[in-house]
Amino acid sequence: MKTTDLAKVRATLWAAADELRANSKLTPVQYRDPVLGLVFLAYAENRFEAVRGAVEAKATKRNPATIADYKAKSVLYVPDESRLSHLVDLPEGDDIGKAVDEAIKAIEAANPELKDILPRGYQKLERSTLIELLRLFAPLPTQLDGDAFGFIYEDFLSNFAAQEGKGGGEYFTPYSIVRLIVEILEPFHGRVFDPACGSGGMFVQCAKFVERHHESSTRALSIYGVERTEDTVPLAKMNLALHGLSGDIRQANSYYEDPHGAVGAFDYVMANPPFNVDKVKKEQLAGDKRFPFGMPRADNANYLWIQEFYSALKPAGRAGFVMANSAGDAGHSEKEIRKQLVGSGAVDVMVAISSNFFYTVTLPVTLWFFDKAKTGTAREDTVLFLDARHIYSQIDRAHRDFKPEQIEFLANVVRLYRGEDVEKVAGSETLIEQHFPDRTYTDVPGLCKVATRAEIEAQGWSLNPGRYTGSAAVDESDDDFVVKLEELYEEFTRLSDDAEMLRAKVDAAVQGILDV
Repeated sequence: MKTTDLAKVRATLWAAADELRANSKLTPVQYRDPVLGLVFLAYAENRFEAVRGAVEAKATKRNPATIADYKAKSVLYVPDESRLSHLVDLPEGDDIGKAVDEAIKAIEAANPELKDILPRGYQKLERSTLIELLRLFAPLPTQLDGDAFGFIYEDFLSNFAAQEGKGGGEYFTPYSIVRLIVEILEPFHGRVFDPACGSGGMFVQCAKFVERHHESSTRALSIYGVERTEDTVPLAKMNLALHGLSGDIRQANSYYEDPHGAVGAFDYVMANPPFNVDKVKKEQLAGDKRFPFGMPRADNANYLWIQEFYSALKPAGRAGFVMANSAGDAGHSEKEIRKQLVGSGAVDVMVAISSNFFYTVTLPVTLWFFDKAKTGTAREDTVLFLDARHIYSQIDRAHRDFKPEQIEFLANVVRLYRGEDVEKVAGSETLIEQHFPDRTYTDVPGLCKVATRAEIEAQGWSLNPGRYTGSAAVDESDDDFVVKLEELYEEFTRLSDDAEMLRAKVDAAVQGILDV
């Protein structure tokens, strides 16, 4: 089966797996890890078999093929007992759950970098469910070409995120958002850092960007991540391994811990941090060099994250990250921090994104981009504002996405602003011709505007793209209303979450009393 059939395969796989889950006693969280573990084994076998012929062709009786020969191809070595094609052919009387657990142990033994990150506990699954899962995934290594498994893995991550609700959003950022960040960031080589890395999707897309430009990602990139949730760290490491990558992923709380010594250490920073987090103990952060512009007085961590991303960059580093819309207009101490950021010359591009791109957040968001290298250039005193709220593809009633040509087009607007050549691989020629027929940057009402520092100061140091670009659908007076409405809704959402957490604590306390 060719990758042209991938969408159908992905849909079929998820529907079948979800049906199995629905007929079992497992929750989506309990079901996620074993399913992803089997997809991992299938993908590892797929990559192993793709290079096996070439590796063994160079081997001799005196010098047989070794694990190192496969590692040199950026491929995991897969022992016979770890292959899904082997597991699915086991006699019906065998302990299938034990066999899968042993398969996990064997592939970890052959690849020490996988130690203790792959799911276990397959013996706890209902035998019938496990057998059906094996039958579902085992044929895949011979059916799919190229990086199809990577897409399937990401698809399963996104679907689990959708099922798990708010918690799922903590580890998964939609593919198209990450792809857009990467295309604008252009991480060709260097040290890449994500202090809220979740399942590691930012790193995977960085690697794909490098490979699309005909370089080796393993040689070009060094990967460093921090993830607060212990259960999510293995997901990130699995995701890296699936794509032939390795990295230093640490479990830590990025508010209070800095395990990588991040200040001034990285060429690129990418992140989708949690928005509007309150109750951060700022007194513990006094004097921390990661926050050079001071502590925000508001009970909100957005400007802690923003400063972390800025301070982690080398003198010529770039950052791209997702942020709540309200951060672009936040007042008081946050406004003062924003003024200093703009004054540093590092703020490069601001992109407004429509609502309904994320599974767990319906509000629109803004993508922020820093570029410390533009200091001393013609762009030092300017910021490019892009309003992409009217650019999207409607997937279903509740979800939107970018088409490849839309991602390429938006990134090309940035390239024109920077004086770089546009790319035309994904089919953005029509959009470029429509808006920039001379292949040179110009302000386009409703789409993009290059604003000077003086113009930004006149807008009260706002970094809200809509204030500068105008909009075909919303005039300036209405835009202020939209911003305020978004702020109110975000506050409502935060208070609702607080109420849910309080209710859960009360329920737990009551249950504890009843159990006594």
